[in-house]
Amino acid sequence: MDESLLLEAINQKMPFGKYAGWKLLQLPEPYLVWFHGQGFPQGKLGEQLALIYEIKLNGLEAMLQPLLE
Repeated sequence: MDESLLLEAINQKMPFGKYAGWKLLQLPEPYLVWFHGQGFPQGKLGEQLALIYEIKLNGLEAMLQPLLE
């Protein structure tokens, strides 16, 4: 995986909903689990949300916290 894509994903801000303006890495895990069950949005945002879901599912969030801008 390209490091720049990872950095972009964790620093991307949620564009809509209850957590609008939050960085994707900071979204609560239950919210990502809900998206996983409902289906992630199409396109780049959906891919980024799916990546963040996998990061949190595998307990890697703390390792990436220092990379937040």
